[in-house]
Amino acid sequence: MSNMVIEAEGLTKRFGEVDAVAGVSFQVGAGKVLGLLGPNGAGKTTLVKMVTTLLSIDSGTARVGGFDVSNQAGAVRRLIGLAGQAAAVDEKLTAR
Repeated sequence: MSNMVIEAEGLTKRFGEVDAVAGVSFQVGAGKVLGLLGPNGAGKTTLVKMVTTLLSIDSGTARVGGFDVSNQAGAVRRLIGLAGQAAAVDEKLTAR
């Protein structure tokens, strides 16, 4: 069993003719912090949305806490919390 809490391999997302994310791979171990840096339009938000189940993955795989983001989205959502930098609320998020 891996000690990685987030594992991403070859993540890709296209919007029409634009590769928003092209083959991104990374791992985050337990207790570690990951920072995503890049210019506007680099795919940072798209990458976060894919790993947090808010946006489908076109190709590649991602696991959070050992659960597959694409096939076990409910289990992933029970493990994570997500807060954006803006005060706006994402329409895909629900409160209980």
